[in-house]
Amino acid sequence: MPRILIAGLFHETHTFLDGVTPLSDFQIRLGDDMLACKGDSSPLGGVLELADEFGWEMVPAADYRAQPSAIVTDEVIECFWSDVAPVAQQGGYDAIYLVLHGAMVTQSFPDVEGEVLQRLRSITNVPIFGVFDLHANFSPRMAALADCLVGYRENPHTDARDAGLIAARLLNRCLTTGQRPRMQLQQPGIVWPPTGTGTANDPMRSLEAMARQFEGENDALWSMSIVAGFSFADTPDTGVSFVACTSADATPQLEALAKRAHELRHLGDVVDPPVDDVLALLKPLPAGLTVLVEPSDNIGGGAPGDCTGLLRALLRHGIENAVVCLCDPAAVRELEAGKRRISIGGKGSRLDAGPLELDVELIALNDGRFELEDKNSHLASMCGDVFDMGRCAVVKRAGITILITSIKTPPFDLGQWHSQGIAVENLAIVGVKAAVAHRRAYDKIAARMLWVDTPGPCSSHLGKRRSGG
Repeated sequence: MPRILIAGLFHETHTFLDGVTPLSDFQIRLGDDMLACKGDSSPLGGVLELADEFGWEMVPAADYRAQPSAIVTDEVIECFWSDVAPVAQQGGYDAIYLVLHGAMVTQSFPDVEGEVLQRLRSITNVPIFGVFDLHANFSPRMAALADCLVGYRENPHTDARDAGLIAARLLNRCLTTGQRPRMQLQQPGIVWPPTGTGTANDPMRSLEAMARQFEGENDALWSMSIVAGFSFADTPDTGVSFVACTSADATPQLEALAKRAHELRHLGDVVDPPVDDVLALLKPLPAGLTVLVEPSDNIGGGAPGDCTGLLRALLRHGIENAVVCLCDPAAVRELEAGKRRISIGGKGSRLDAGPLELDVELIALNDGRFELEDKNSHLASMCGDVFDMGRCAVVKRAGITILITSIKTPPFDLGQWHSQGIAVENLAIVGVKAAVAHRRAYDKIAARMLWVDTPGPCSSHLGKRRSGG
């Protein structure tokens, strides 16, 4: 029975934000506690389930996860390593499987995943396989030190669990055949904002199609990953890359992908129109639900989720029958204390105009724990089957419903609204703080989807200064 050491380290780091992400922000599972994820909707849950089919004995070390946010303290990587190293040093395992993000940065390590792989390689030479996020900033060190890391292939990330299973099946191929692939990396020198990296559209759609064609044509090409990169990280490896896991030379395929990426480069250079221009075109409000997407405060990209630009614009234009969500635990506490004039939002980024002082009508105070309605969403890949928004309040102001959460919540699942008694599909406008990953949930209920630019640290306009947080 093959014994597989398994560990996870998952964080997408926005290095232009103020402050740091401490150890206390991470959800940590150690040893056998990791096995409780078996069968859930995360990559870890899928691999643990597939292990039974392969007859693997899993050796769980540590799993650290946190939402996208600012630079991580060095304490996190050192604590993670202190949990993994003793298990790795014991030996007695045949391979290592890692669940990674690929764009994690700490105070001293711009390439955290490469650093972890370097430390593992100082202990063992067993095959190292694993899965990583499509928005990784893949480094040469990662390519040199791991045998086969497989990226997600969809954005929105509906296939995170499936990508983890692909990597596990490739590891089983390695163990049963004795073949060990190697990785080749191509970095074409392109940086796209998250809004330019949806796989339903070019350039990513064509690049993904090419990658799948190459895999089908050559059995020696174990996997080909189109890596969109994470543009809000200041590292030497930030940007688009192509990763081949192969037992033959994949240079021709990698060069073909780089050539095509440059041909389609302009299609990924997305910019969003000012919010006031978009709202001016929505008068009178058209029939059906309009989804206003606010990438500048994209929670999935590390933004605070409390920027007030869209809410201010809705109030300024007199829009009614609309709903927005902001993360502001202090405002929730004010409402619980009986206040009805509250200071809401504007606390997390210096680029925002600051808190809004509003008189509001309190509709409800609720717990924020909800079960995901879509177990294949990107939120499921991050947290499994359940997410907790913390204590929540629902208030109204001038025809606008505001959901206030205590924990920032990526808008990737409609259960966020339904759990709070808000039938979002019956409204005229919903604002979502996202870039692309929300589409899995909202495409099916939206009559139209419009992207808007507001002040915030994740603007699609990459030329803007992003020094706030």
